[in-house]
Amino acid sequence: MYIEGKNAIRQALDSNITINKIMVDKKYQGRKDEIINLAVQHKIKFEFVPKVVLDKKSKTGHHQGYIAESVDFNYCEVSDILEKAKSLGQKPFIVLLDGIEDPHNFGAIIRSCECGGVHGIIIPKNRAVQVNETVIRTSAGAITNMLIAKVSNLKDEINYLKENGVFVYACEAGGDIVYDKDFKEGVAIIIGSEGFGVKKSIISYCDGVIALPLMGKVNSLNASVACGVMVFEILRQRRKNERNTC
Repeated sequence: MYIEGKNAIRQALDSNITINKIMVDKKYQGRKDEIINLAVQHKIKFEFVPKVVLDKKSKTGHHQGYIAESVDFNYCEVSDILEKAKSLGQKPFIVLLDGIEDPHNFGAIIRSCECGGVHGIIIPKNRAVQVNETVIRTSAGAITNMLIAKVSNLKDEINYLKENGVFVYACEAGGDIVYDKDFKEGVAIIIGSEGFGVKKSIISYCDGVIALPLMGKVNSLNASVACGVMVFEILRQRRKNERNTC
C-alpha cells in the first residue's frame, strides 16, 4: 500500500504504521527536508527517484514528491474500540458505515471522526470501500490515529455494541431531529451508502433513527458531510455535559 503526500507520511511516521521505504523526488536531494530527516530518525530506507516514477506509482495524483511503501492497513477488533474508550474514561463513541463505496467520502469521514473524538469506525468486509491509498490521502493523516474494525456482519456488531451498553442509531431522513436527542451515554451512529442510505434490515436492529433538519429543496447531504455534522453535535453535547458536571 502506498501513502502519498507530505502530511500523510509525516502522520504515518509518528504512528504505528510500518513503512518499508520512502521514495522522494530527486529534486529534494541535497536539501534540508523534513520527511528525509524523519526517515533517518526512524531508520527507514529512502531513495531519490525522478518525478516521473512517482507519477506512475501515484494513485491519487497528489503525491507532492513523496510516496511511502507501507504494509497493509492494520484493522482492529470492535472490542479494541470499546477498550480504547474505557481506557480514556469515556463513554464509547463509534461510527458504523453501511456500504460507503466512495474512498473520498470514507477518507473525509475518518478525518471528521478523528477530529470529533470518535473512538473507532466499523466497516463491513463486503460491498464497501476498504482502506486504500485514496482513503489514506483524503483522511489527511487522521487515519493514523483512528481505530477501524472490518467485520463480516454489521447486525452482529450492532447487537454486540448494545450488549455493551452502547445505544445505536441509524442516520436517515424522517428520524428524530438529532438536536433533540441525548447522546451523553455510549453511542454509535450508522451512516448509510451514498445512494441508498442505511438498509432497512440494519435499521430494524437499531435503538432509533436520527436525522438532520434540512431547509432546502435537496433532501439529502453527502455522506461525509452528514457524518461530520452528527459527530460534532454529539461532541458538543458531551463537552457541555463535562462542563456541567465539573
